Amino acid sequence: MTPYQYVVLRCVPHVEREEFVNVGVVLHCPDEGFLGCAWRVDEDRLRVLAPDLDAAAVRQALDGVDKVCRGEIDVAAGSRATAYGTREVRDDLSTRFGLLKAPRSTVLQPGPVHGGVTTDPEEELTRLLPRLVPST
Repeated sequence: MTPYQYVVLRCVPHVEREEFVNVGVVLHCPDEGFLGCAWRVDEDRLRVLAPDLDAAAVRQALDGVDKVCRGEIDVAAGSRATAYGTREVRDDLSTRFGLLKAPRSTVLQPGPVHGGVTTDPEEELTRLLPRLVPST
């Protein structure tokens, strides 16, 4: 069994109202060299919160998350300032997961980090999606 961490991706149409619909999951299993994303957009559920929301834009943002997971989008390796000076940042799976799990105030937000153990991270991601991102 190998440990993993995951975050649920939330669509928050009106950030000030703090209402959201779960739309995806990002799972990171460093011991297996795995970072993956699975998502689905239930437009009926989103319309309840925001009838004017552009569902295509939400899908585009989720596709961007998937591209970060696959390494198709660079995450700006180099040095970054920290409270203790600077540090070098590599473009690796852990850095990408760190970027994706970082809190933000946008329409697409990660929830809290959760963990578990698995023998197959890809299968675990497939199992988590319907449990955490229900469809109508």
